[in-house]
Amino acid sequence: MASVAKPDDGAQLLEWYGRKSARRVDLVGDYAGKELFLLDGDSLLLKCFSDPQLDFDGGFQLLHAVYAVESFLLGLTQRHCNFHIVFFEINQECCVPRGIADVKRPRYLLARSIIRRHLMINLTRSQPHINIQTFQSMRDVSFQSYLIDTGIYFVMCHDGANVDPTTSTEGSLCQADDDYRRIEKQEMSRKTRLRAMIFTLMNQGYNIALINGLEFMDTKVMTMVVEGSRISNFSDKFDPEKLSNSIDVDDITTMASLESSLSTLGLHSSLRRPDIAEKDEDQTAQSNEYDYADNPKRECQCLRPAEISPTDLTERANLALIVLARMFRMHLVTETLAASFLVHAVLIGSISLRKRCLKTPAHADNVQSELNAFLATFSKLSITLLKESLWTTVMEHSRVVCDILDLIDGRLLEAVHADITAYALDAQQCSMYEMLANALCAISGVHIKVPPCTPAANALVGTTDDFDRNEITILPFSNPVFDNHLSSIHLRIFPSKSSERQSGRIYQEVSHWHNAKRRLDPKAAQQTPASEKEKFRARRRNQFFMSEMQDYAASLTNAAGKALEPKTVTVNGPESSKEKKAAKPRVDKVQKAKAPPSRKGQGKATMFDGIAATTAIRDSENENKFFSSWRKVRETLEAERSLEAKYVKMSAYLRDLTDAKRAILEAEVNYHLLCVLIEIYRVQHKGADSKATMTAGDDCYATAALMWDTCRRLSTMEGLTKTIAQRVADIVNVFSLPDLEMPTTQIDRKLAHDPALSLPGGNELSIQVGDKEFQLLYCGPYMDRNLDAADDSRVPFRPDAWQRRVLDELDAKRSVFVVAPTSAGKTFISFYAMEKILRGDDDSVLVYVAPTKALVNQIAAEIQARFSKRYEHAGKSVWAIHTRDYRINNPSGCQILVTVPHILQIMLLAPSNAKSWSPRVNYIIFDEIHSIGQAEDGVVWEQLLLLAPCPIIALSATVGNPEMFNSWLSSTQQSSGHEVTMIKHQHRYSDLRKFAFEPPKKFAFMGLPDRSSFATLGLDGLDGLKFIHPIASLVNKSRGMPDDLSLEARDCLSLYRAMKRHETDDFPVGPALNPPNNDILPGVIRKAHIIEWEQKLKQLLKMWMRNDKSPFDKVLDDMTHELKSTSTHDEQVSKGKVAEVPVDRFAEVQPENLYATTLPLLCKLHERDALPAIFFNYDRHRCEGIARSLLKQLKDAEADWKERSVAWKTKLKGWEEWKKNQSKAGPKKPAKAPAKKKGKVDDDDSASKTDRLLENANEEANPYANFDPNAPVDGFHFAAKQKADPAKLSNYFYQMMRRGVSPWLAVALQRGIGVHHAGMNRKYRQVVEMLFRQGFLRVVIATGTLALGINMPCATVVFSGDSIFLTALNFRQAAGRAGRRGFDLLGNVVFQNISHGKICRLLSSRLPDLNGHFPITTTLVLRLFSLLHESSNSPYAVRAINSLLSQPRLYLDGPAFKDQVLHHLRFSIEYLRRQDLLSSQGAPINFAGLTSHLYFTENSSFALNALIKGEYFHELCSEIDTRESHVLRTLMVVMAHLFGRRPCREADAEYLENVVKRSSSIVFLPALPAQAAKILRKHNEDTLQVFTTYVKTFVDQHINADDNKLPMTGMKAGGSDDRTIPGSLPPCKVRSSFVALSGHGDHFKSIPDLCRTTRSGIFLEEAVIPHLDVYPDESKAPLNAYLYDFYMHGDLESLETANGVKRSDVWFLLNDFSLVLATITASLANFLKLPESDLSLLDIVGEGDEANNAEDDNFTADSTTDTESTVTSTATADTGRTSVGTASSGGSKPKTKKKVLDSWDDSEGEDDEQEAANGAVSEDLTKGELERGFLTIYKAMKKLRFEFDTKFRKIFA
Repeated sequence: MASVAKPDDGAQLLEWYGRKSARRVDLVGDYAGKELFLLDGDSLLLKCFSDPQLDFDGGFQLLHAVYAVESFLLGLTQRHCNFHIVFFEINQECCVPRGIADVKRPRYLLARSIIRRHLMINLTRSQPHINIQTFQSMRDVSFQSYLIDTGIYFVMCHDGANVDPTTSTEGSLCQADDDYRRIEKQEMSRKTRLRAMIFTLMNQGYNIALINGLEFMDTKVMTMVVEGSRISNFSDKFDPEKLSNSIDVDDITTMASLESSLSTLGLHSSLRRPDIAEKDEDQTAQSNEYDYADNPKRECQCLRPAEISPTDLTERANLALIVLARMFRMHLVTETLAASFLVHAVLIGSISLRKRCLKTPAHADNVQSELNAFLATFSKLSITLLKESLWTTVMEHSRVVCDILDLIDGRLLEAVHADITAYALDAQQCSMYEMLANALCAISGVHIKVPPCTPAANALVGTTDDFDRNEITILPFSNPVFDNHLSSIHLRIFPSKSSERQSGRIYQEVSHWHNAKRRLDPKAAQQTPASEKEKFRARRRNQFFMSEMQDYAASLTNAAGKALEPKTVTVNGPESSKEKKAAKPRVDKVQKAKAPPSRKGQGKATMFDGIAATTAIRDSENENKFFSSWRKVRETLEAERSLEAKYVKMSAYLRDLTDAKRAILEAEVNYHLLCVLIEIYRVQHKGADSKATMTAGDDCYATAALMWDTCRRLSTMEGLTKTIAQRVADIVNVFSLPDLEMPTTQIDRKLAHDPALSLPGGNELSIQVGDKEFQLLYCGPYMDRNLDAADDSRVPFRPDAWQRRVLDELDAKRSVFVVAPTSAGKTFISFYAMEKILRGDDDSVLVYVAPTKALVNQIAAEIQARFSKRYEHAGKSVWAIHTRDYRINNPSGCQILVTVPHILQIMLLAPSNAKSWSPRVNYIIFDEIHSIGQAEDGVVWEQLLLLAPCPIIALSATVGNPEMFNSWLSSTQQSSGHEVTMIKHQHRYSDLRKFAFEPPKKFAFMGLPDRSSFATLGLDGLDGLKFIHPIASLVNKSRGMPDDLSLEARDCLSLYRAMKRHETDDFPVGPALNPPNNDILPGVIRKAHIIEWEQKLKQLLKMWMRNDKSPFDKVLDDMTHELKSTSTHDEQVSKGKVAEVPVDRFAEVQPENLYATTLPLLCKLHERDALPAIFFNYDRHRCEGIARSLLKQLKDAEADWKERSVAWKTKLKGWEEWKKNQSKAGPKKPAKAPAKKKGKVDDDDSASKTDRLLENANEEANPYANFDPNAPVDGFHFAAKQKADPAKLSNYFYQMMRRGVSPWLAVALQRGIGVHHAGMNRKYRQVVEMLFRQGFLRVVIATGTLALGINMPCATVVFSGDSIFLTALNFRQAAGRAGRRGFDLLGNVVFQNISHGKICRLLSSRLPDLNGHFPITTTLVLRLFSLLHESSNSPYAVRAINSLLSQPRLYLDGPAFKDQVLHHLRFSIEYLRRQDLLSSQGAPINFAGLTSHLYFTENSSFALNALIKGEYFHELCSEIDTRESHVLRTLMVVMAHLFGRRPCREADAEYLENVVKRSSSIVFLPALPAQAAKILRKHNEDTLQVFTTYVKTFVDQHINADDNKLPMTGMKAGGSDDRTIPGSLPPCKVRSSFVALSGHGDHFKSIPDLCRTTRSGIFLEEAVIPHLDVYPDESKAPLNAYLYDFYMHGDLESLETANGVKRSDVWFLLNDFSLVLATITASLANFLKLPESDLSLLDIVGEGDEANNAEDDNFTADSTTDTESTVTSTATADTGRTSVGTASSGGSKPKTKKKVLDSWDDSEGEDDEQEAANGAVSEDLTKGELERGFLTIYKAMKKLRFEFDTKFRKIFA
């Protein structure tokens, strides 16, 4: 017996776990992907045994329990979960649910043994990838080895918490005190053991996914994840073995007669162990360990052992017979009970499953007591038998069918035992019974009589199915568009029932989604505000936005560092005047090729010749000017003492040259750069000789690699002269660089400035490695990376082959799906398509869909920078932005609309667009298409792809199953008449080099270090940074090698050498892979050659991985050996030497503290010139914390330095003296500029500018003129001050200050540190992006949103800390920011505070598959009817619906089940009819508009409609004027139930006591008011009836097969006898026959009951059925009261600590609810035709977004900067957002709204706000509508919104 821990240990454990926070995530999409995780078997059983549908405690429905387990596992596998199942014997009693009596506990343990064996035998056959393991405990060495071998990602288990923590167990129990204490003791024991297991696993670094509370929602697996970490402050006292109690299962017998019993049953031939069976017969004595006691003397000889064949009996029969025989010997069973069991066993094997459903037995207590005792003993003996290794061996070797999953049917056994004579067996059943009875007699000596047989014709007839009597009547419906698709569905329609449904107002939107009161006319001028003031404000706002966009666009530079120049596009014409001039030489060449001109043309030819001569003279003069300018620059650079600085400045000069100058000077400037490199190399070579250090030698080779790259590029330049070519050839020869083919050129000219380079005569400076080795080790990043590149006139660069293929597909107007990694060159695709649209005409539209608003802004800015176009009509523009919270330009008047998925869906479904805008959409670009896999918005992406009326362009870098996705995409596009071509490119342009950072134990920051290296790429050689070879990540061979695991050139070389070193005769490395082989690698190696070599190496390595006898492990050891620090790293000093720094300046560094380890890492990156860097952390709050910590460390160090620095004090004193002198001299008076006459140019203007520049230069010459003592001191900031204009910076800081950005963020920006996440102010994010691109900011800490396409290239990406959101997908997205094409030759990826196992997992994991969603939601159906009806059956609407409903595969990654989809659609229509939202002809009626507008809250919007329809709000809100506080609080509870459905984590009394009761939050949302709950229950019941009828109708029309196969293993249960047995229930048509075994018929209690227990062959997605579970009767888990709590106390601290809402998520959650309230009030105003209904519903935003917009309005109102002259866009600007009466304004009239917006804090607006909250009545409102109380509902909603938004605004002001 295991030792029992002290009670205090368990209490401390529970207290520890109660403090752990959990996060609800999609297990597949957000977290695990394809990663392998561990599923605890006992937790799985506890969840399934706790199913209220399962009759196990009373009816012992073992088969139903097995079905429940397999159904759960099927739910995981269908969603592509990858898992193993593990059972721990020490935790076997953890599977027993709460409150089970002791006499019934053994049956649960028997079920555990049976299910485990069933899974091990049968599941592994059908699902071989699911491994089933059993260990004694987690302390087992074998389990620890298993963890290492499999590399599991996390563990899924139960934590023992209550489903409903608000219920009191003590109050719910009616048993005696002793029973209560016993149950509490058992519950505490189970809870403690489970949490001890969690503690142990988390202490090993594993996260825990809770199986309790797990939900399958569509294709998602939603559950709570508790993040784990190694726990150092606890001892091993929480050892599960110490906390476990002894297992209370009696080991009654050792089954001494097992061997003889098996032999008697004909299984004796397999008794020998496998190792013994191979030996001779005379050695059988070695098997004596299986010798048991001799058989007792038989009491009868009715059956000889030889007469039983091993194939006669299954494992179920063998097990039952042996256990019954043992019970006879122990006198624990009567012959009558044994006979009943055998009859029950015969019936199990013969009666069909559908006829085994029995009524709940109602027999005498003595019968049940006898059976309970029998089953307890039977279970204990069966458990003991199944544990015997001999049993397992015999069953496997005899190949006996493992069917013990149906060993016992408790209901059937009880019914048979109560009246065995009622169950007459037919002849075949009697024969089976006789064989069992004879076999039992043979091994027990007890003869049981055979019951009398009855002919099958005399079988009893059961009751008939009464399902039809409860079937609902189908309401009539007919619509010509939908009827064509629904014709195959045959329904019984009852017209007499339809009259009551025809009442209701036909829904007419006063305000369409896109405009106020009228449809948009794209050719008409846009609408404008009513007043001149508003016109002016709108223009100011638009000018401001356009000015911002200009700045933002200017920061988006090309590879040469130039600002992108807009291209003027004309319809079907040449590009621009500049391009026309560039095209003229081509025309001249064509003319020269023609025949000699006639005399008539000679005069014109002479003219052209003259022009050409003049042009040549002018070009010659320009050339001389260019060289003269270069000469002066070169002379200036000669004064630079630092060779490295000279090289940098010269490179900058070359980069900034215009195209004309570059064509002339490029070759010579590059030659001068080469000469500087040679001088640097000389110095490094000399240092390497003297120091003989590895680092110095590597620096030499790094510089030599740069020299060789410069030579290679010179050899390909068009302007190469003979002189330069000869000198380059000499340099290559002298330094023994790889040979280059220098082109023969006749062009020659004298160098403008000859550097007079002297080369040594010998080989003293030559590199000491071979040509190919040198290229592979050092030149990989410099290799030519073009892949089949060729000239193409369609684009201004040389596209690779895959890029040309994309161009061809776009020219053919086909859809394309492009999968290519970041930096591969996908950007041009979108802009090429845009230009084609712009050139085609003035009306066609291209829509660019981006997943985030940040990406929307960026794309729009790039369009602004690239294209311009002039239009004949007003209201037209090149581009527009349209998101929920703001618009720029007219969305329906532009040709390129940049938006987010939700907005495009609204626009495509808007009836007002069906005849105007939607048909003009010619292309849709879906960027970051993998967002379709998101849990929240993925369904919108999928619906858009199904609704797309045109060809599409789908782009992504991270799709795990591109072939499958393309197959589905092709099917969706074919239904619209479009073809899809998938183009896949796997190779990045620049390589990524990975490192792990190991922080020092102590760190002293003395200022930023000097940059010590030159030309060294990567972070190799830096202390504390470990290089990670990609192959070293393949620690788990079972995962294989991902296709996108790429290797650098040097990685390939090290892999080849390791494989060659360990090759064997059986596993050779052929000569074809040897680098000297010219067939593999030529003399000058290109990236394409490396890719080919890499593929061959990986192909061979994959073969080695699959074979355990291969030397793969040795190769892996070699690769892993490189993962080590370059040197010891106990102490780090940022500047200087460790020995020179006093001990007291060092601070201890906690290695797991990101705040402490970030600055040491940044110092290393700065030292290697590896900045700018982006630090990715997936917690918004932590991002800001890291930035704050960095800022504090820099400021503290700077302050300390100022205190110690004599030089600083001297400079400060001199500055103060200078300032005094300046004040004495008085301010300078500016020279008065002479007045200019109008229209006259000032000839002296240039001179005055020169004078001003000279004056400024004289001022700057004074060291104190620009000195700011408060500015960051060099060495204590990361900003590149020279990269930003001080005036611009000042303007940015002013704008952010006006917008309320926290001052510390602006201070951090001044020190080069920025923060980027979705919760930051929009302007601040924009500034961060611009300053980072400009190079001013060199450190940004960001969440994953920045990785979604944002153009922020950097040298290094750091993954700062682990997170459950750091997945294979997010890793690849974020890592792609490093080393982007055109910016970096190599990207660095650094892992900070991430475990080695997680690093290997990220590198070696495959991308997750994209899973789809069921897209035909009820809201979508309603919106489709609105589209059709309101557009008068427009061709676009009809085409969209026909395309959608004719899809062969509607469901991504789902089956082709068109019939089921159509049935689902028809009954969704039936639901809408019954909810009075749809007429019989398909016209939206009543509150269809409100429900549609709340589409993003489905299914809550339908619950709201039900409450309105049931007049609950009428009654509640009728007292709004008399009991306002009560009404608003009650209304808030109801709204929180509808729109704040955030489930609480299952918890315990400890959590309630320690957290909830100490907080101002109530945490658990109070129950719905009784009347509201009653209405919603009735709504759910009606919905249940509708969809139950749907399933029955589908079954009747399409399904004939029996439901008798288990879902995972496919094993058939039951027999073929379809007779009805006594006491049976009517066979189920809808419900699964397995579930029906527990006494359930076709009458369902709830929607979840219907969806989760429906028979096989039917798809029923619970997530898309409009219902809302009512707590506590329909939903056991309470809801989080975070919305109600905030409304009551407004305390963010309580929301975080008690409600468990992360602070970084609070704003978004509250803003979402504010948006809901705004939509409801606007829709009610629309329905009531109130004056404030004159608004655009698309412009309704939450209070958080409204506050941000108000900040912009305030800023533009107060700004005095005239931006109008800077705006050069030819687009006709939109007037901005339509004003909406929000809570911040409260205004019901637009003018009131504007007044409040002008003065955000103006108290004068409060009266107007309160007055507006009451609403205004339209004269058109009828008396009947007033009597119905809609106005009071509107007033109450308005007041609630006002109060909620006021608190929201106050908190986040």
